[in-house]
Amino acid sequence: MKNKIFLLGLILIASLILGACGPKIEAPQPVAAPAHWTYEGEEGPGNWGAIDPAYATCGTGKSQSPIDISAPGEKDLTNISFHYQPSEVNILNNGHTAQVNYDAGSYIELDGVRYDVAQFHYHAPSEHTLNGKSFAAELHIVHKSADGKLAVVGLLLNEGAENAAFAPFINNLPAEKADAKDAGVKINAADFLPAVQTTFRYSGSLTTPPCSEGVSWLVMTTPVELSAAQLGALEGLFEGNNRPVQALNDRPLVEDITP
Repeated sequence: MKNKIFLLGLILIASLILGACGPKIEAPQPVAAPAHWTYEGEEGPGNWGAIDPAYATCGTGKSQSPIDISAPGEKDLTNISFHYQPSEVNILNNGHTAQVNYDAGSYIELDGVRYDVAQFHYHAPSEHTLNGKSFAAELHIVHKSADGKLAVVGLLLNEGAENAAFAPFINNLPAEKADAKDAGVKINAADFLPAVQTTFRYSGSLTTPPCSEGVSWLVMTTPVELSAAQLGALEGLFEGNNRPVQALNDRPLVEDITP
């Protein structure tokens, strides 16, 4: 009996020692939500780089977007090859813009690299300016390559004739912040493009936090027309959702001069 009690005591002591010396399993720490940001006030563009360490590039980056497009160099560049197909209008309001998450299968080819369409969204007024001139709005079609690099086609939007291609988007703008919802209609980004598809090109960044750099910007040289009512719908959803232009610094800015 005494031997059994002695053995049990040894087992208990050993288990206590192993528990004290063994690896400790810590409870997973909650992931902090990204800091809130806005387009005005203390959380506006001028302070984005300071409100969260994850946004530091917004303040310190040297290749930021948007820019004023002025005095670009002229070159005969390889044309962008567009392969856009229709998509369901999977539309959401993220509190900063209205966005359509595009169906898989559409892409562009740029300098031999395929970039798949991920989504498109808008800013009003425009983010890029042309020789200091701002436009009523700007559409961004965001693409991603297989290795995660981004290329964005920018369309400058002017007041003019009604544009039927944009109707499935504009007619289904979510008035309040909401997750993606299928609007039950289709849209084709190919119909957004102007007849002349030359572009201004430069290396820049996301225009919203975290302002990550290394984004290939392809801004169409020819603006696209929307009616006053269509532009009014975009302008009315947010009270200005555009980042001011950033310094070009020493980056090359090129205009493709051959369609």
